Amino acid sequence: MKIKDVSLLIVDDEFSVRDSLEQWFRMDGFDVDTAEDTKQAFEKFRLKKWDIVLLDIKMPGMDGIEFNKHIMSVNPDIIVIIITAFASVETAVQAIKDGAFDYVSKPLDPEHLSNLIRNALEKQQLTQENIKLRERIEDLTTPDDIIGTSDALRKVLRLVVNVAKTDSTVMIRGESGTGKELIARAIHANSIRKYAPIISINCGGLTETLLESELFGHEKGAYTGADRLRIGKLERANKGTIFFDEIGNISMKMQMDLLRVLETKQFTRLGSDKPIDVDFRVVSATNRDLEKAVKEGYFREDLYFRLNVVTIDVPPLRDRQKDIPLLARYFFNLFTKAMVKPIKDIHPEAMRMIENYKWPGNIRELRNVIERAIVICDKELILPENLSFPFESMNAHVITSDDSLEAAEHRQIQRVLTKTGWQLTKTAEILKIDRTTLYNKIKKYNLHKDGDE
Repeated sequence: MKIKDVSLLIVDDEFSVRDSLEQWFRMDGFDVDTAEDTKQAFEKFRLKKWDIVLLDIKMPGMDGIEFNKHIMSVNPDIIVIIITAFASVETAVQAIKDGAFDYVSKPLDPEHLSNLIRNALEKQQLTQENIKLRERIEDLTTPDDIIGTSDALRKVLRLVVNVAKTDSTVMIRGESGTGKELIARAIHANSIRKYAPIISINCGGLTETLLESELFGHEKGAYTGADRLRIGKLERANKGTIFFDEIGNISMKMQMDLLRVLETKQFTRLGSDKPIDVDFRVVSATNRDLEKAVKEGYFREDLYFRLNVVTIDVPPLRDRQKDIPLLARYFFNLFTKAMVKPIKDIHPEAMRMIENYKWPGNIRELRNVIERAIVICDKELILPENLSFPFESMNAHVITSDDSLEAAEHRQIQRVLTKTGWQLTKTAEILKIDRTTLYNKIKKYNLHKDGDE
């Protein structure tokens, strides 16, 4: 939003304040008007939609706190900044609670107020962009197995939205079992190539000779046992997407051959000298540290840069705590239906164990644990004794409530509030967050002034 398109209303019963602020913000390029009280402000609102309101608290008639509540109920997107000579924590919290962006005290520093307004506009624009992006994510075509509502997963899906409509090469990184192929399929399903196939090849599960044959295909008689023509996966992926799973495991020779294909968009079948033109998008995945492999000479630097144009990091399941019960119930429903077993639910204690386990094997391990539990369960509920965690002992992977990120955040906010004597502005500056965020955290953790650690 350009400044000249931003309308700003100054509501204050002091003429000197109204006049000086009006002149200042007109020089800044804002569309400015003033009102000496809330009655006059109501009339201004009847005639025009305002983007920003600078609102005094103490005025004749309705005060600024009540007026703020009213305009927020009519237009929750409006930016309201409270100005007052009667600063207190209580009024600050109340104003922010009712939707004000921030709270400043007289005498006013116009430069500080200008910066505050610009920050508010930037935050509002970012919020609006996030809303549009969330709507696009909700419209995103994803494989049925992409389950979850966590911030970590939504961050990945935002990247999928952004890269899907391009034709850029994508590298998906993450631990084994995190669902990298599902992300690749989501990229393809939302791309301009979605009506052509996505062809997957597991680079880690094939020898060099088999991988070469799988990728390039071969002519009849190309080698012993090649009794017929074979179309390779590179050719089958034409006009679509090819997904190289575990790309970090291919040999140096295959790296050189693949680099040549990516650079020329041509290849030849084994046993042939006729080049075949191909046009496909490349998406790859790895759980290896390719930067380290490049430094140690195990992976070609030129191929690394060819593949790593856009990077998507898929988080491990332990960083998607909110999604664990959703995934558990998804697999529960999937396998009970497939096995036709009359199991009604997962016992709360069993679910607690599932939620508290760190899942070193990620989603793949969770799927296997639920499937095994359903196989051996002979009651109406999956019980704790039906669960088996194969990687390590349960005790090694239990997360205590004191170890959680939320618990650490709770303790840090309480500590800084106590240190500053509950000065919200100073606390927000130390924590490097805005005061609205700080207020929401105080409310979330139910912090109190006498709630010292």
